[in-house]
Amino acid sequence: MLKTQLKYDLIMFSRELFYLLFTIVVPPATYLFMGELFGSFTYAGNLSYVETYTPSFILLITFGVIFFAFGFDQVMNRTTGVEKRITLSPVPKKILLLSSILKSIIITSFGFFLVSILGMIAYDLSFTVWKFIMSFGFFMLLNAVLLIISSAIYSLFTTMNGALVFSIIIFQVGMITGGFAMPVDRMPEFVQIIANFNPLYHMNQLFIAVWNGQLQMDNSSLLSIVVIIGCFVISLIVLYFGNIMKNRSYNMVLWKKVQN
Repeated sequence: MLKTQLKYDLIMFSRELFYLLFTIVVPPATYLFMGELFGSFTYAGNLSYVETYTPSFILLITFGVIFFAFGFDQVMNRTTGVEKRITLSPVPKKILLLSSILKSIIITSFGFFLVSILGMIAYDLSFTVWKFIMSFGFFMLLNAVLLIISSAIYSLFTTMNGALVFSIIIFQVGMITGGFAMPVDRMPEFVQIIANFNPLYHMNQLFIAVWNGQLQMDNSSLLSIVVIIGCFVISLIVLYFGNIMKNRSYNMVLWKKVQN
């Protein structure tokens, strides 16, 4: 049953041109375009363009897929009545949720390999087995954190239009303050302040460090870890109380039906 549902979810994703453009097409194309412009530059930690922006654009694809294809889909299912019909269908709700999570992981993993291969072909990216294991393991951890954060944020939306506008805005804000467009330390001070509160920026910094074997437990890394864990814990709290309110609402509806 899970295999069939997962196959269906992947097919539906491939038919959504909006999702494909913003998650699979635009980030790799931008990665190549920026490489032509800034490929000779040296970045923080004495890293080259490909060492800095390969993990960054992998994370950007992950962010886009999870927020659009996972979080926004939840709102769409909830507001269009799909979620209610699911409760009456023979497919368990847990199977649908698990399928949605696996779909996101498969697509983001595809993005991981796609950008890595582009880096190897276009910019002679070096990639050892140990580096792959460490990077991919940390990448999976970031996937899990982003899935929880996305689920918590989109659980607050009651209309699909509001969620869509938010998704488009947050993608742009995340791309700028997350350090994907250009290094945050070269941006205006107000952008740097916003970036310090953006968990995506901290994920990006840690992922670059892990990718290049430069992760050290200094103040900067500890701050990034604290911010990410803080957002993760807050998201769990939002989901917990959201489920409590949803169950209370559902029980009240059942009670009214019994009384009538």
